[in-house]
Amino acid sequence: MLTVDFTRFPLAAGDRVLDLGCGGGRHAFECYRRGARVVALDRNPDEVREVAGWFVAMRDAGEVPAGASAVAMEGDALHLPFPDASFDAVIVSEVMEHIPDDKGVLAEVVRILRPGGRVAVTVPRYGPERVCWALSDAYHEVEGGHIRIYRADELLERIRESGLAPYGTHHAHALHVPYWWLKCAVGVDNEQALPVRLYHKLLVWDIVKKPLATKLAEQALNPVIGKSFVAYATKPRLPDGPSPEPAGTADAAR
Repeated sequence: MLTVDFTRFPLAAGDRVLDLGCGGGRHAFECYRRGARVVALDRNPDEVREVAGWFVAMRDAGEVPAGASAVAMEGDALHLPFPDASFDAVIVSEVMEHIPDDKGVLAEVVRILRPGGRVAVTVPRYGPERVCWALSDAYHEVEGGHIRIYRADELLERIRESGLAPYGTHHAHALHVPYWWLKCAVGVDNEQALPVRLYHKLLVWDIVKKPLATKLAEQALNPVIGKSFVAYATKPRLPDGPSPEPAGTADAAR
């Protein structure tokens, strides 16, 4: 289940891509399939190990083109272990709502992104997220949980202040909103509640079968209650010539 729309965030074979706060790796896997040189970075060592294992399985299964590469590693979003201008693209999906210093995260993204490179940032949408907070304190008052809710204009202003230039936005995952509202209503850890179990089965069926009816329904509902807000931006090019060739340890992604 991808939040980033790769028709709006195009990648070329061989692009250096950082999935910052990769979690389970869904976007990193898609970039790998598209022939990128991927670094999946997260603070959670268990998720890093799992993502690394899936990278190996994908390679062994022949799911990635020649020249693609991928590595998973632990790291801190506020202190990225890469030199300036190391990456062609950066994905920051469902991360910034967890980190107190969100401006610091964007500053690091700008630093490691080459001039002309792209970034995709996704966060929970204000309206659906506000309902979750109202229904359940346990939804957000946990260690490492959500500490803020972004309005769309607030996130875009953060992006502009960092020096990036937004070029597009959209919403995603409308069909997942009722699931989280149900979980918050009955208890976020109550996986056995009948409404939660039934709706979860519906979501799994939709992900596996990809029926046209639910695809069209979600497209129609995304502008209204899409769970995620997605913003795309570029790092302006240098004014006096072509972008410098990035150098250094980003070649770990090769």
